[in-house]
Amino acid sequence: MNRWIIGARPRTLPAAVVPVAVGTGAAVGQSPSGIIWWRVAAAGVVALALQIGTNYANDYSDGVKGTDSQRVGPVRLVASGLASAKAVKGAAFGAFGIAAIVGLALALAAGPWLILVGAAAIAAGWFYTGGPRPYGYAGFGELFVFVFFGLVATAGTTYVLLERFTGLALAVSVPVGFLACALLVVNNLRDIPTDTQAGKRTLAVRIGDGATRLLYVCLIGGAGVLILVIALVTGRQGIATGAMGPLIVGMPPQQAVMRQAKGRDLIPVLGGTGKVQLATGLLLTLGLAFSA
Repeated sequence: MNRWIIGARPRTLPAAVVPVAVGTGAAVGQSPSGIIWWRVAAAGVVALALQIGTNYANDYSDGVKGTDSQRVGPVRLVASGLASAKAVKGAAFGAFGIAAIVGLALALAAGPWLILVGAAAIAAGWFYTGGPRPYGYAGFGELFVFVFFGLVATAGTTYVLLERFTGLALAVSVPVGFLACALLVVNNLRDIPTDTQAGKRTLAVRIGDGATRLLYVCLIGGAGVLILVIALVTGRQGIATGAMGPLIVGMPPQQAVMRQAKGRDLIPVLGGTGKVQLATGLLLTLGLAFSA
């Protein structure tokens, strides 16, 4: 596989695609002029570019700091010597640049204030592990993932399509954020031993192995329960189909985590969590669209 594809971390990309899809589903039937599809495509490009840029930035920052020198998970470009730090840093800036350019077009069409949101998202991607005081090393990674790949990406997609926020979009952004967080939680669960040795105080390191496993299950299961509650409160029963993702597709990775899978045995769980995100995103998007 091409080294740059490896560095982009394909298993994490559902975290970018799903909120855009769900935000689009929440906008269906809410505008007399219908969906503006170029804006959907642009939002997807922005989300993917931000995710890939963040992944490359994380690879670069951890590589130059030496915190990726002993890894259990997938290979990293800088730490493994597959690419120079300068090249990976350039790839990160290139991805962020694409997000900025396409995001600017969206902002000019839907609202200039979105430029500030985009700038904050890029800063969050870089300073996750970059800069003198990376917030990912202090245990705040999950909070930022929830905000930017849950609330902002989902409700923001609906906003650029309707040019207004809706309660429904904000509601469905919460389970989307839970699943995005679950991806980071299981990644950090796997890396507790090496992160502890490297001095990375992730949330998993701070709360410990057992609590992290419980948090993962609560995020997956909680996403399913929230989707059912939203369907009940809104009276849109089609939304409930989205709960099949966390509550059915999500069972194998949850079981693996609760059976104390460790180290490399958690790598398939990371892929399984991505599948849960994709299944939930597809089902929830269809449920939103057909129940509009």
